[in-house]
Amino acid sequence: MELFQLLAAALAGGTVLLFGMLGGIFTERSGVMNLAIEGYMLLGATISYSASASSGSPWIGLLMGAVAAAILGILHAIICISLKADQVVSGLATNFVGTGVSLVLGANLTSLVGTVPLLPSVAFPKLLELGWIGEGLYTLTKQSIMVYIGFVLIPIAQWYLTKTRPGMHLRAIGENPEAADAMGINVNGLRYVYTILGAALAGIGGAAISIAIYSGWFSELTTNGRGWICVGLVIFAQWNPVRGAFGAYFFGILSRLVLDLKIPATLFGGLVANPFFLHPNYTFFLEMLPYFFTLVVMIIGANSAKAKHIGAPSALGRPYSRGEKGKQ
Repeated sequence: MELFQLLAAALAGGTVLLFGMLGGIFTERSGVMNLAIEGYMLLGATISYSASASSGSPWIGLLMGAVAAAILGILHAIICISLKADQVVSGLATNFVGTGVSLVLGANLTSLVGTVPLLPSVAFPKLLELGWIGEGLYTLTKQSIMVYIGFVLIPIAQWYLTKTRPGMHLRAIGENPEAADAMGINVNGLRYVYTILGAALAGIGGAAISIAIYSGWFSELTTNGRGWICVGLVIFAQWNPVRGAFGAYFFGILSRLVLDLKIPATLFGGLVANPFFLHPNYTFFLEMLPYFFTLVVMIIGANSAKAKHIGAPSALGRPYSRGEKGKQ
């Protein structure tokens, strides 16, 4: 049963990262760097929580969270695509704007904990008739509907990027915008679309935190750096949704293990005293692990991509102007 509980927590925690990671992939596949995922997610979490409370509908909250993040994405798009500013600086600045706005708008939201309508969960009670294995499967499959939406979104994103004409256009504007322009593709127009779409997906990831998976608003700790983990997952995934999904769920397992290691007084069936229980200050090292592994998977992803001669989209980070081929 403990294994099923761990896997269930991994699916839930990984779903939050999944939406942010997919948003990053779509934006960066178009040639626009996306370092604002943390800000998008926190803004999406804040607005969705507030809108769900005021409207009484978590679905309206989810929509408003996506819209709020998309509006912030427009700001990033204007700076990067129209003004052709440095995309790293713009991403960081947009992140700070999203975080600052979220903290201002969410100042009074902590008092609403326990009163905000949440997105529904999905359960299969018939599984309980299968004995102990059924109980485990029931625990594993009793998830927020956002987990199942994430399951559906993974193959759709992969299919869209690799099998459809719009997906081919997306890859073209990120790899060779000059050739795409010569084919009649509106490079900057599509970059706007995918920058905004990426922001909206990250906002949905934030909404999944506040009105589905973790159910609450906890100031800047609502996202707690998950957006930055998503940035690392995009690199680890080599801009591939399926590979990124495995990474997201792995981090879901890791996050749950960190939590589980804090609680018991002993480990390994009572054989060893738990140092994290005896010395609570040591838990800071545990909480560092997800971010440490973010660095590890980024290195693994970069080395793997180099070995396979796969890299970031060739035009990533480079503004495009017709007639300025190759200009950085």
